[in-house]
Amino acid sequence: MTDEQESLATRFEADRTRLRGVAYRMLGSRTEAEDAVQEAWLRLSRTGAHDVQNLSGWLTTVVARVCLDMLRTRRSRRELTLDAQPAGTAAGGAADLVRPHAADPEQETLLAESMGLALLVVLEMLTPAERVAFVLHDMFDVPYDEIAEILGRSAMATRQLASRARRRVRRAAPAAGTDATPHRRIVAAFLAASRDGDFEALLAVLDPEVVLRADAAAVLMGAPAEVRGAKAVADNFAGHARAARPALVNGEPGLVWAPGGKPRVVFRFTFAHDSIAGIELVADAERVRDLRVALLDR
Repeated sequence: MTDEQESLATRFEADRTRLRGVAYRMLGSRTEAEDAVQEAWLRLSRTGAHDVQNLSGWLTTVVARVCLDMLRTRRSRRELTLDAQPAGTAAGGAADLVRPHAADPEQETLLAESMGLALLVVLEMLTPAERVAFVLHDMFDVPYDEIAEILGRSAMATRQLASRARRRVRRAAPAAGTDATPHRRIVAAFLAASRDGDFEALLAVLDPEVVLRADAAAVLMGAPAEVRGAKAVADNFAGHARAARPALVNGEPGLVWAPGGKPRVVFRFTFAHDSIAGIELVADAERVRDLRVALLDR
């Protein structure tokens, strides 16, 4: 390694922890965050940005663009996987359930504690552009005009994206120290109404703007990639979730499909006041394995 390369590597390492934090908040996955940071290093080593005065800002922009591409690819894969489903595959398996999201042990815990696992779930409900705008501006103080260049939008449109994301986060994220008991009651009511096919009871526990999302593995099992609105989500669950069981997921009330006691599909919820604002279905084996799941009954 030349002296120049060694100097670049030293400057990059000084920013690595912060860049990993940026990427983790955008992607919600330690592994993907590491991939995004590594891609930033590869671009830096190829271009040799020796003349860049604000290297930290340059690296943040590169990581943000890489994350935005990854979020868009993740979303398009969900849509493509859903489009590829033959008619009728929604019967059985995960289609009789409801699903959510993931976090990670030790290293990821340090990142998660600074924002809260519940907030990670809320961020999953945002569009890629909303998530990038909110994370960069509200968490890392990046100016709107710089974020606008990353997103390919005007500064005003970027400000509106961040504002919309902020409202959703404030509405859905639980306050610190919130008692989980009411949320457990809401999840129990949701499960009972779903099993009974009680459409009106489902509507009663769902926020009007509730969003249901499933990861690619859950979509392959028959789940819809994304559903918006209380009526559409209630339609998706009425008469289903018979095999789901109450559980604590990373300490929060949730549901799980666990044949033979092994979690296969996890349902994670976000709440707004006394209703469910978001449902995420996680079936990816690695992500499920990284969740702390405790079954509450048989």
